[in-house]
Amino acid sequence: MTELKNDRFLRALMREPVDVTPVWMMRQAGRYLPEYRATRSKAGDFMSLCMNPELACEVTLQPLERYPLDAAILFSDILTIPDAMGLGLYFETGEGPRFKKSISTAADIESLSIVDPVKDLGYVIDAVSTIRRELNGRVPLIGFSGSPWTLATYMVEGGSSKDYRKTKAMMYNEPEVFAQLLDVLADSVTAYLNAQIEAGAQAVQIFDSWGGALSADAYQEFSLKPMKKIVSGLIKEREGRRVPSILFTKGGGLWLESMAEAGPDCLGLDWTCDIGDARARVGGQVALQGNMDPSILYAKPERIREEVGRILSRFGQGSGHVFNLGHGITPEVDPEHAGAFINAVHELSESYHR
Repeated sequence: MTELKNDRFLRALMREPVDVTPVWMMRQAGRYLPEYRATRSKAGDFMSLCMNPELACEVTLQPLERYPLDAAILFSDILTIPDAMGLGLYFETGEGPRFKKSISTAADIESLSIVDPVKDLGYVIDAVSTIRRELNGRVPLIGFSGSPWTLATYMVEGGSSKDYRKTKAMMYNEPEVFAQLLDVLADSVTAYLNAQIEAGAQAVQIFDSWGGALSADAYQEFSLKPMKKIVSGLIKEREGRRVPSILFTKGGGLWLESMAEAGPDCLGLDWTCDIGDARARVGGQVALQGNMDPSILYAKPERIREEVGRILSRFGQGSGHVFNLGHGITPEVDPEHAGAFINAVHELSESYHR
């Protein structure tokens, strides 16, 4: 076991003392970096890049070569599980992810089986072990998956959707059938994340990208309930230390209390939520991650630094904060602005940890 040279990310997730607030970015290995675009071009297309463990490792490490980030996150896609279930994932230019087959009937759901991550998603598990080896203790590695609700929307709609019409129709008309789909997905996500942990992931995040599209009652039943099942089934300790879990529901600021009660170690916040208010509501139970508006990175570096300072001030003294964006970094961001953001977090946060 290689000793971690920088473990402030893991310590912050456990609300333990740190010297400065740790920072990483959702989609930190992505199209805003010219070196990423070059590697993706070499791979041929996005899925070929995801399915090549060596190239996935290469792009995972690229942002760490540029910036003093406190964590690496596995380069992959949230839709690997439905692809492994035989739905045929592909990407259309300007259209985003699409599936060759979609789920529309009870028979379709009954035909699905729980994914065996080693057998069906071995390229992801190989990427995790490759990245962990190449990191050599530099920073912790984050594994991840999409949430059952979010995965289900893509599977039923056949791709991205603005209103989730087909998914919500199934959810309301056939709730027991829809619950079967969520159960299969919850069991698959649990197995998938545990396989990532066993391969070397030192923390895991569940991306509930579209949970905020649900009503309050529907969120509790169809998004949070399966995520709670996943969290309870995760490996909690490996290599002698806790493996923290992060639950991120975009648009979930209304439900922080029930999210915290689901059992994760940390809640991710989008930018619509005041982090000071969130800390007052649930900071005694969980760490908080976030939550700068990604669009701030289009602003001048001095404005970015000002926003970092504001969020740090709103969180206040002490540990339990992992600085991040409120969603993924966008492709048009100037890499120099991302660097200004990361440096500002480390420089301005030191006074909050004395």
